[in-house]
Amino acid sequence: MNKFFSNRKLVIVVVCIILSFGFMTFSVAVRNNKATPPLIQQFGNDIAGFGTSIIAVPANAIHSGASNIGELFDAYDENQRLKPQVQKVASTLVRNQTLEDENKQLKRQLNVGKTLTDYKIINSAVITRSPSAWEQQIIINKGQSAGVQKNMAVLGGKGLIGRVTEVNKTNSKVGLITNTADSADRFAIQITNKKNQVVNGIITGYSRQKNLIEMGNITNKIKLKLGDKVSTSGLGGVTPKGIYVGTVVKKSSDDYGLSSKIYIKPAADMNNLQVVSVAIRDN
Repeated sequence: MNKFFSNRKLVIVVVCIILSFGFMTFSVAVRNNKATPPLIQQFGNDIAGFGTSIIAVPANAIHSGASNIGELFDAYDENQRLKPQVQKVASTLVRNQTLEDENKQLKRQLNVGKTLTDYKIINSAVITRSPSAWEQQIIINKGQSAGVQKNMAVLGGKGLIGRVTEVNKTNSKVGLITNTADSADRFAIQITNKKNQVVNGIITGYSRQKNLIEMGNITNKIKLKLGDKVSTSGLGGVTPKGIYVGTVVKKSSDDYGLSSKIYIKPAADMNNLQVVSVAIRDN
């Protein structure tokens, strides 16, 4: 009897093993052939996925926040490092622009100096130009020790800008041709037309809005045209003759069609005077 029950248990175990392998094989086959897993497996997968998402959301948020904070600190440090460099670059750009403008003006001064064969040229820098007296005067860094004397003509860029009105040991004041004050010393100028005819007069005023020099006291009744050249006449013996002043751009006429007042576009840029030259008569 005991032997029978023992064999029976063995048979049951073998049958269970066979059935287990059979169910496993069947489950794999069904899973491979079906588009979705069995219901129980789906339920288990959903539970596992939901739990994972619950854990992942705050974890990802913490990780993202920590990463953003780190990037913020990095950006702040980089900003602190770049600030001095930006200021240095801006300062360098300003200095380079100033040097470039000064270099251009020096080149123009050299070209002007070559045409004044009877006069020596002393180059100087503008050290003061007060906004309240912008159109009246400038102060240059050359004076008596450099040979500068009162009433000497001063050039800037391509043409005449004024004359020396006060001389000190190391600096001088220059009265500009744009000075409209009654006490301003006037320049004697002349216009030469296409026929080489000359009209003489003096600078009598300046229009700031139009940037035009006014010429009055015209002594000749010669017809002029726009574009005729204007230069210093040299009358008076101090200002050199032939220094370029500008060109005729407008004129008013009397009843006979002759010029009564002439408007001149100055050759020099009166708003950008950094380097100027004093013309000294070569005795």
